[in-house]
Formats: sequence, C-alpha cells, structure tokens
Amino acid sequence: MRFEVEVQFHKDFVKIDGNKIVIGLMSRPESGKANLELVKKLAKHFGVSSSQVHIITGLKSRKKIVEVINEGSG
Repeated sequence: MRFEVEVQFHKDFVKIDGNKIVIGLMSRPESGKANLELVKKLAKHFGVSSSQVHIITGLKSRKKIVEVINEGSG
C-alpha cells in the first residue's frame, strides 16, 4: 500500500488519515538518519519488518511517497 508522507521534525508522533501520513521525527535530516527513523517508525506502526517499508520518492524532501508491503494481506 502506498502513502503520501509529510515529515515534521523535532516531534514524535504518527498520524494517519486515509492514504496520508503525517509523522514526527526526532532525527536530523543528515546522512539518511531521518529516513531510517521514518522507515523504522512506519514498520513498527504497521507491524512489518523495516525491509517491507520503501521510500519511493522524496528521499531529500519533507514530502515523500512510501510503500508498505504487507505480505499477510492478499
């Protein structure tokens, strides 16, 4: 399933509204640290492994498209 993700920094939350997610990250957007935190948080929220969460577009942007692969559904 694909989601539009908007990142806010210096906050710690996950808010989902349909296919849009607003997520707060504490990591700095340096050397991929914030993207790694984003993947881990979404994996935990959806109950999947980190390898099942992929950032499709927006690696260097606050707005991203993220795909969560849930092998249990389908």
